[in-house]
Amino acid sequence: MEKDWDIVEVLRHARHDWLNKIQLIKGNLSLNKVERAKEIIDEIVVEAQQEAKLSNLQMPQFASLLFTYNWRNPKFQLEYDVYEVFKCDQLDDKSLTDWTRSFFSCLNDAVQPFADNHLSISINPEKQGVRFFFDFSGTITYMQQILLFLLEQSTSMGLTVRRLTEDEISFDFFVLFEEK
Repeated sequence: MEKDWDIVEVLRHARHDWLNKIQLIKGNLSLNKVERAKEIIDEIVVEAQQEAKLSNLQMPQFASLLFTYNWRNPKFQLEYDVYEVFKCDQLDDKSLTDWTRSFFSCLNDAVQPFADNHLSISINPEKQGVRFFFDFSGTITYMQQILLFLLEQSTSMGLTVRRLTEDEISFDFFVLFEEK
């Protein structure tokens, strides 16, 4: 069962993340690593820009899942990129969020704990819908579980698997906007 985040918990986690980032900057400055401190600031700016783009897609449930996922201490780190800001309110936010949550759960159960596991999601809104690219790199210990999940989804969602090895998964799918 997934945890429901109340506003106080969200603010507590966000504050904790910001304090960690500030400590990184302060630590690098105290070591006179000014260039590294600038790089960290640039990374924070890019991350904030991506958060703004994701927020502006008008998919609040999906955005909330991505914003809070790393706070759940999963076995993989999640990153995302939104290529363009395009209002996606014609997308079924709940279905997309439920599907993504199911995939995250499957992946989390299938990867080796404490390995260097990363999942990147690229979101590319287009005129008729949105293309989602999922790229995973890390250590998969239960490949059969992932394979079964993706096979089920390939027919129902038009999902195309690009790469599937013991240390890499890459697939994409396109979701059409609903008629309103």
